[in-house]
Amino acid sequence: MTVTDDAQSVPTGSLTPGVGQASLRDQNLSVVTMLAYAAPEPVSRAAIAAGSGLTRSTVSRLVDELLAGGLLEELAPLIAGRGRPATPLVPARGTIAGLGLEVSPSYLGARLVDLSGAVLAERVVPAHLEASDPDIVLDRVADLAGEILASSDGRWTVLAGARLAVPGLVDSDGRVLRTPNLGWREVMPAERLQLPAPPAGEAPAAVGVGNEADLAALAHALEAPGRPAGSGTFFYVSADIGVGGTSIVDGVPVRGRHGWAGEVGHTLVDPAGPPCTCGAAGCLEQYAGRDAFLSAAGLGLDATAEDLVTAAAVPGPARDAVDRAGRALGTALANVVNLLDVDDLVLGGQFIPLLPALRPALEEELSSRVLAAPWLDVTIRPGLSGEPALTGAALAVLGEVVAAPSRWLPGA
Repeated sequence: MTVTDDAQSVPTGSLTPGVGQASLRDQNLSVVTMLAYAAPEPVSRAAIAAGSGLTRSTVSRLVDELLAGGLLEELAPLIAGRGRPATPLVPARGTIAGLGLEVSPSYLGARLVDLSGAVLAERVVPAHLEASDPDIVLDRVADLAGEILASSDGRWTVLAGARLAVPGLVDSDGRVLRTPNLGWREVMPAERLQLPAPPAGEAPAAVGVGNEADLAALAHALEAPGRPAGSGTFFYVSADIGVGGTSIVDGVPVRGRHGWAGEVGHTLVDPAGPPCTCGAAGCLEQYAGRDAFLSAAGLGLDATAEDLVTAAAVPGPARDAVDRAGRALGTALANVVNLLDVDDLVLGGQFIPLLPALRPALEEELSSRVLAAPWLDVTIRPGLSGEPALTGAALAVLGEVVAAPSRWLPGA
């Protein structure tokens, strides 16, 4: 293990006249925390001072606060040459945790993650939730959250909050406007989703709500809380019964003015196509969504993506369904590439096992429809398996801790 001395510099911004000492301290704490969390290897106090422009004494004092508050922890000192040993700093394990929750048309899930990125507990329960009652479903989510928190008791100390991922339009107030495949409209999950009561004297953990594709994309953009992954700019496509998408630029989801950007599953691929659950016709989802796939392949709706891959290995309806879906997906993603100038496409969910079968038709459409195709090398790669929206939801909660660590320190 090495201690890096080239911590990524985080601009501190200019302070306005009259800023108080408390505000200056909070800002410096944020800078130190973000540098420590973003470093690919354990980082020293000296490296943080060099990256932040703060004095070593200031960094040492702030690090001591973060150690006491359970945001950082020290590893064994390393001796390299002359001088004082360098003490590596890493995100704390088993202290502050974030809870990711998800309602999918085909399952309910919960995942608890700590500041190091370790999964402390998780559970995914298969379910059929099309046209479901949100009150009943959210009660089940609350029960699942309670089970996860109880089963992991002793592995964490503070619950920073929870984030619920849903497959539909979510506004900036956390209101679920519409989820065509769940059948929900105008639902406020945070008002109905009650987490277990915290110990006496502690404020209840806040519950936020986000779009499933946005949160799944965040899991691809981050290796751990505050730590960017290798690729920070890409377009992510989520696929289950529905199809969603998110544009990530420099590690940040681009949600649009109202938070509704990325609904690639409801972009038009054929004006004369079949009706969609959204009320329109010819949407990508009706060619590349799971139920559409399986119906066109002549398989039952309980069949898996792996079953479809096996069936598509020989000529017949399954292969035709995969080819049709590949062309529809290629048409939609060519529009994405033309509009956003993105050259990295990440396909998640059921598209992961199907990607080898989808790739020929998909690449053919991209080649013929992307204006800059002769000069642009578009990468198509599989995403993470294992319900990434659950991880992304937990990372979203913990990202707020990293950005504003002073709120989580003793006496805050």
